[in-house]
Amino acid sequence: MTRPGTRLLVAGVGNIFLADDAFGPEVIRALERRPLPAEVRVRDFGIRGLDLAYELLEGYDTAVLVDAAARGHRPGTLSLIEPDLPDGGEGVAPPEAHGMDPAKVLALAAHLGDEPLPRVLVLACEPELRPSGDEDITPGISATVRDAVERAVEALHTLVPVLLADPAATPALSRPDESTGPSAAVLPLSVTGGVEDR
Repeated sequence: MTRPGTRLLVAGVGNIFLADDAFGPEVIRALERRPLPAEVRVRDFGIRGLDLAYELLEGYDTAVLVDAAARGHRPGTLSLIEPDLPDGGEGVAPPEAHGMDPAKVLALAAHLGDEPLPRVLVLACEPELRPSGDEDITPGISATVRDAVERAVEALHTLVPVLLADPAATPALSRPDESTGPSAAVLPLSVTGGVEDR
């Protein structure tokens, strides 16, 4: 049951021209075929960090960022991470015009806003293809990460109702051995298709 007035943002982030970094935008596109409940704002921010920073100030209870993140797991592994939020201190560097560093975006949002940021969760996918420093454009995601896109959609359909009912809830975790600490954990295996290493 949805708690009245709960506001939830699901934001895809990543560069569609940098191989598996396109995971977030690909998940948002896949959600067009399997939409989340109407009270959830779903948006692809791509590499527009400034837009995301301002969107985080719009009174959401929770924001779920969907992104590729190298965490040392097998490619295609989905993880649910709850990062520590910045305090909004001075001297915040703005996000790059053509990049999306979620930590910088959160720091900027904390600096710009008077109210606390929403709770932020990151649904992350371990990438397989990452361009080397000299490659400017590498369009197309790996088959491994493409398979993870549908599992991420399934995971969001599991997570979102829980967060709408209680924005402070954390889904039960069954693989804490893959966590890097209390603020990061792999999603439960109860999600259809599983999120075990693939």
